[in-house]
Amino acid sequence: MYKQISKLVMYRDLGEDSILYKLAEIIHDFDFNADEKEHLVTRIYEQIRRLLEIATSYGFDKNLWHDYLAFLLITNENPFSLTCEKKGASNGSVNKFAVNDMQIFKNLFEYDFSSLEKELNIDCFTTVTNYTSIRKKEQMYNRNVSEKVREISDKIATSQSAEEVFDIVTDFYERFGVGMFGLNKAFRIRHDRDDELEFVPINNTDKVMLSDLIGYEIQKKKLRDNTEAFVSGKKANNCLLFGDSGTGKSTSIKAIINEYYDRGLRMIEIYKHQFKDLSPIISEIKNRNYKFIIYMDDLSFEEFEIEYKYLKAVIEGGLESRPDNVLIYATSNRRHLIKETWKDRSDMEAELHHSDTMQEKLSLVNRFGVTISFSKPNQKEYFEIVTELAKRYPEIKLSDEELCQKANVWELSHGGISGRTAQQFINYLLGAAE
Repeated sequence: MYKQISKLVMYRDLGEDSILYKLAEIIHDFDFNADEKEHLVTRIYEQIRRLLEIATSYGFDKNLWHDYLAFLLITNENPFSLTCEKKGASNGSVNKFAVNDMQIFKNLFEYDFSSLEKELNIDCFTTVTNYTSIRKKEQMYNRNVSEKVREISDKIATSQSAEEVFDIVTDFYERFGVGMFGLNKAFRIRHDRDDELEFVPINNTDKVMLSDLIGYEIQKKKLRDNTEAFVSGKKANNCLLFGDSGTGKSTSIKAIINEYYDRGLRMIEIYKHQFKDLSPIISEIKNRNYKFIIYMDDLSFEEFEIEYKYLKAVIEGGLESRPDNVLIYATSNRRHLIKETWKDRSDMEAELHHSDTMQEKLSLVNRFGVTISFSKPNQKEYFEIVTELAKRYPEIKLSDEELCQKANVWELSHGGISGRTAQQFINYLLGAAE
């Protein structure tokens, strides 16, 4: 194994601390009697534990060794894989090195651990290559990732040649991309120990679709039309969804990423204190073959806060224009985003250019080309939401009249009329029915 991976070219940078490299070192030491058997077993179990941790995180099953190798192939960002992401596999000399690497991975797929297990009196490799995972709630891992890893793993396992593996992997790059952006829908950002910007996948995104949001047809159409233009490579606008709380603004944004993920849409959620990172974030994603929505939930600013200046600069302005593959979508309970005070409206303000300051604050909303208003439903609309939601759950046996009576009592003590209140009421009924 050690000799095999030492010949990798395009996929050489897998990390010296990777499970693959560590196992190769262990097997090398085993072959040359460079370590005591007891210590070799301990080292092997350490890597098996790491493999099980990855398998749990990404939902691997059946053959964890194959899934791990497939995961390495579809997440390794190198010049070859990144080029394939943008243009697909094209004829070129680099393909010779890539096919060579695919042959090595095919050999790794077929690696026989039996002699190692026999000599060391262990069976852990047999176990992880014939593995039955415990069924978990979907929120524990990203099912979308696990399905794609398993699909590639199964195809490579039954492939007949390195050229076939090459076609399988490069086709995946062209369809879905490479690395974490290729596998995941949504991300947050953080700074690592070296203060480097890092994209962290969000594994428990809701599977909600726009059709799940009852009502608000005009609003959903405006949002869908703008997003459709964006993913189709046409001109599109930044979007601001504003209005009353609990009316479906955030739900609509979550639905958008689910509906357009397969067409290359990705989402990056950032918080107000991270606005200073907007420019570095855009620099990281502007040359990738995806469409990115930078999502800001519950956006608003107090009078003393200046983070809005970073946002204004990124949306429009500055020497570097916003790339075509990036849009900003935000939700807010405020129409103008920045809190106004009576001081802002006073004609007695001492500042000579008060109106200029006022306009600077309020002009932020004008940087969003599409603004969509979500208002609270009236009582009739609220009852319609409740009854439509109830129809999705056969275990709720109440008549429409009984539902509306109980929903009316519920909203009086649970935050008033809204779509969120309606869903909470349905959740209450479902809990009582169990």
